[in-house]
Amino acid sequence: MPTVEQIRAARALIGWSQGDLADHAGLSQTGIARIENGTNQPNSTTIEKIRSAFERVNVEFLDDSGVRKRSGQVQMLRGAQGIRQFFNELYDCAKTGGGEICLFNGVPSKLDEWLGVEWYAMHKERMLKIKGNFEYKIIVRDGETNLPASDYATYRFFPEKLFNEKTIYVFGGSVYFRDADNKELRIIKIQQEDLCNSMKVLFNVSWDYVASKAA
Repeated sequence: MPTVEQIRAARALIGWSQGDLADHAGLSQTGIARIENGTNQPNSTTIEKIRSAFERVNVEFLDDSGVRKRSGQVQMLRGAQGIRQFFNELYDCAKTGGGEICLFNGVPSKLDEWLGVEWYAMHKERMLKIKGNFEYKIIVRDGETNLPASDYATYRFFPEKLFNEKTIYVFGGSVYFRDADNKELRIIKIQQEDLCNSMKVLFNVSWDYVASKAA
């Protein structure tokens, strides 16, 4: 469990105020202040919210009471909790002016099942509120009619013979490979700026190819 000193150090490392941490963790600024000045002992749920907020911006807590910023990291996100963490990272990137968000091989029919109907509805609502902050491009299979992000994203359609369900997201300096089988849902996150930029180039080649075929 991160200590008060680690929480303060983590904020300092990335230049967050107590209010910034509160916003990212879904807590109140007053609550963060009370934790840091020792007047409130947080429960495990609150600590996990704080830890997750820092992990989404690649800050980790070390066993020797230190903190560090990760770079070039490979991370595995698993199950419903992992995919919710992924969508929180996507939202955090979009909210802070995330630029271009690219999704190749989208499988929209699975999202309610993986995330829960209410949780995914909440995610769509918060993305809609900030849609001016980002450009969201999604490639799905030809003939797909379930387009849940159409209020804030642009869709294009890929030929069935070239489509598979190994979904790739590219945004915020990271590439995410989402895979699902009968046993487990998992997302492999590779945080590497050069790889992210290269994958965006490849994505946009496909994006332009689809547009040229439709013309």
